[in-house]
Amino acid sequence: MTVTATSVDESDQLKPRIASGTRAAWARRLVRLLPAAAAALSGLLLYVSFPPRTLWWLAPPAFAAFGWVLRGRGWKAGLGLGYLFGLGFLLPLLVWTGVEVGPGPWLALVAIEALFIALVGAGVAVVSKLPGWPVWAAAVWIAGEAARARVPFHGFPWGKIAFGQADGVFLPLAAVGGTPVLGFAVVLCGFGLYEVVRLAVSWRRTGTVRRAAAAVGLLSVAVPVVGAVAARPSVSDQAEDGSVTVAVIQGNVPRAGLEFNAQRRAVLDYHARETERLAAQVKAGKAARPDFVLWPENSSDIDPFANPDARTVIDTAAKAIGVPISVGGVVERDGKLYNEQILWDPAKGPVDTYDKRQIQPFGEYLPFRSLIGAINSNWTSMQRQDFSRGTEPGVFSMDGAKVGLVTCYEAAFDWAVRSEVTNGAQMISVPSNNATFDRSEMTYQQLAMSRVRAVEHSRTVAVPVTSGVSAFIMPDGRITQRTGMFVADSLVQKVPLRSSLTPATRLGVLPEIALVLVAAGGLGWAVGAGLRGRRAGDV
Repeated sequence: MTVTATSVDESDQLKPRIASGTRAAWARRLVRLLPAAAAALSGLLLYVSFPPRTLWWLAPPAFAAFGWVLRGRGWKAGLGLGYLFGLGFLLPLLVWTGVEVGPGPWLALVAIEALFIALVGAGVAVVSKLPGWPVWAAAVWIAGEAARARVPFHGFPWGKIAFGQADGVFLPLAAVGGTPVLGFAVVLCGFGLYEVVRLAVSWRRTGTVRRAAAAVGLLSVAVPVVGAVAARPSVSDQAEDGSVTVAVIQGNVPRAGLEFNAQRRAVLDYHARETERLAAQVKAGKAARPDFVLWPENSSDIDPFANPDARTVIDTAAKAIGVPISVGGVVERDGKLYNEQILWDPAKGPVDTYDKRQIQPFGEYLPFRSLIGAINSNWTSMQRQDFSRGTEPGVFSMDGAKVGLVTCYEAAFDWAVRSEVTNGAQMISVPSNNATFDRSEMTYQQLAMSRVRAVEHSRTVAVPVTSGVSAFIMPDGRITQRTGMFVADSLVQKVPLRSSLTPATRLGVLPEIALVLVAAGGLGWAVGAGLRGRRAGDV
C-alpha cells in the first residue's frame, strides 16, 4: 500500500483532535465527579469542626458547601451525595469505636449511620427548590438527627451538630431549645451562607437579584447569630441554692484497652487509694474538705453486694474521707446484670442506687447475639452477659444536694439528662469509663457533650472518669478544672447549686417535634408542587 502525502497530512491533523477530545472527555468526567468529591470533603470539614479541636466556626461553611452540592438536584442524586457527606463526617469522627476491636464494627456503624444522612441529603435536595429553602433544609437535618437518636437499638445520637459547638457563639441557644434548636441554628446559618454567596454571584453576573430570596439568605445567617447573642445573658453560673464542695476521683487503670476488665480489683484499689490520698491531704490542710465524692463508672466492677472484700475496700475509703461517695459498680441482682451507681454512706454503707437506663448496644448488650456469635465468637466472649436497663431516674441526695446521675453514654441522649433535672437535680454527675478507647478523641467528644448539657439545663456538671479526662464544668459551659489522661488524680472544687429550669428544660422534646413538623411540611410542599408540575406538563 502506498501512503500519499495527503493521507499523512490528514493523520497528523487528526492527532491534535483526538488528544483534544480525550482531554475534553476527562474534563467532563472530572466535572461529574466534582459534586461527589465536594460532598465528601464538606463532610470532612464538618468533622474538623468537632472536639478536641475548637474550630466550631467551620460547621457553617461545611453546610454551605453541602448546600451548594445539593441545591436543585433530584432526590436520587441527593441520596448518594448525602451518603458521601455522611461518610466524610462519620468515618473520622467515630474511628475510636474500632480502637480495640478492629475496623469491622467501626465501618459497619458508619455505614449504617451514614444512611440517615443519605436520607437527609435526599430531603434537602427535594426542598431546595422551595422559596426559603434554607429553613426547610435545616429542619430536614434536625429531623434526621431525631431519627438517628432513636433507631436502631434505641438510637445513636453521637455526632449531633450541637455537640460540636461547646466553644461556639451559638452555645447559649442550648438553653433556649436544647440540642435541636442549637443544631438547627448552625445548619440554618450554613445553608443561609451558601444562599447569600449564590445570590451575590448571580447579582454580579446579571445585575439583578430577587429581594425575597436575598432577604431569606441574609436572615438565615443573621437570625441564628443574633438569637445566640440575645440568649447569652440568660446563661448564668450564679448559685441559687447555695454551694457545695465536690471531689472528683480519677483512679486510673493498670492499662488501656479492653484488658483493663481483667484488672477489676486493681481499678477498685486505685480509686480507693486516690480517695485515701485526698483524705490525707484534707487532714493535713492541703485540700478543702469535700461535702461528697464522685467516683467514675466501673470504678468497682466487682459487685460489692456479693463480694465482702470489695465492700471492705469501698467502706474503708468512705470512712477515710468521711463523706458520701457515689461509686460506679457492676451489680448482679435476680440474675440480671446492671451498670449501677451506688450511694455509699461512710456510716451506713450503701443507701441508694441508680441503674443505667440507656445502655450501649454492642458494648453493654449484644443485639442478635446468636448471629454475631456465628460471625465472630470473640465478640460474644467479650460480652458474655447482657446488661439490663434501669427504669427510674437517678437523683442522689448527697449532704443535702440533689445530684443527678447520667452514666457515660447517656449524656448523648436528651431525655436521659433532662429527666434528672426535672426530678430535682441541682447539679449533674456524668461518671464515665473511657479506658477502652485509649487516647482517642472519644473522651473529648464526650466532654463537649457535658458542656452543652451544662448550658442546656443551667447546671454544674462534674465528670469523673476512670482514666480521664475528668473535669468540672460550670452552668455556663466553662471547664474550670480538668485532669490529664491515664493519670491518677483528684479534683476538688466549690460549685454552685441551681434549681431554676431553662426554657429548654421546660419545653423538653417540643422544639424537636416542631422542627420535625417543619421538615415534614417542607417535604410535603415540595412533593406536592412536583406532582402538580408533572400533571400540568402532561396536559
